[in-house]
Amino acid sequence: MLKIENVFKTFNAGTVNEKKALQGLNLHLKPGEFVTVIGGNGAGKSTMLNCVAGVFGVEAGRILIDDVDVTHLPEYKRAKYIGRVFQDPMMGTAATMQIEENLALAARRGKPRTLRPGITKEEREQYREQLKILGLGLENRLTAKVGLLSGGQRQALTLLMATLQKPKLLLLDEHTAALDPKTAAKVLEATQRIVSKDNLTTMMITHNMRDAIAYGDRLVMMYDGHIVVDVSGEEKKQLTVEQLLNLFSRASGSDEVDDKLVLG
Repeated sequence: MLKIENVFKTFNAGTVNEKKALQGLNLHLKPGEFVTVIGGNGAGKSTMLNCVAGVFGVEAGRILIDDVDVTHLPEYKRAKYIGRVFQDPMMGTAATMQIEENLALAARRGKPRTLRPGITKEEREQYREQLKILGLGLENRLTAKVGLLSGGQRQALTLLMATLQKPKLLLLDEHTAALDPKTAAKVLEATQRIVSKDNLTTMMITHNMRDAIAYGDRLVMMYDGHIVVDVSGEEKKQLTVEQLLNLFSRASGSDEVDDKLVLG
């Protein structure tokens, strides 16, 4: 469903601030695979995700989504393949609009506009059922303004909006990093339920080793623009944070892991 083939990305090339963010990166995701991506600051996690989304261009290599070469497509043309949730809970929703209006916008993205009534009774019932999946009681607050919701509620709603049309690829960019631990756990549980229910191919960037181990069916760790650890199946299920740190040290030849990874 996703192929990243020999991708290179450099920032500020030819200057004293040159940074080789991705160096011949290769990563393939099978349909329905839920991959967590972890790594220290500057490892290349967010750069990889932004290159897939089309925010950044690449100097070399190819990116394919469902066998379509999107390497040179602009971000807005890739949007039909991709659902994305950002780190900031304020992004992805319209604060002055109602919950049901936000969901209607997401459900009709890319579809022809008509003169029929804004939200039908049938659609409203569908939105209520979808919101129940989040387990936050929002199904009883369809007409509430989104700006009145907490950060966690908004992030959960953004997640639901990003997946309403079942994208080919779901990108989660540290989507719980700005939330308190209790709320983050609820959003992660909702993430797992939605991804499993719709069998969505998902890439989740995280700084938290425990979350990377607990969620998804495959774990990838990056260092210096490369993938240095790639585990799945039973091997991933049996992992501990200590074992993951040892794997990282052996694969990268470095003991440098920032505190956020260990303490997050």
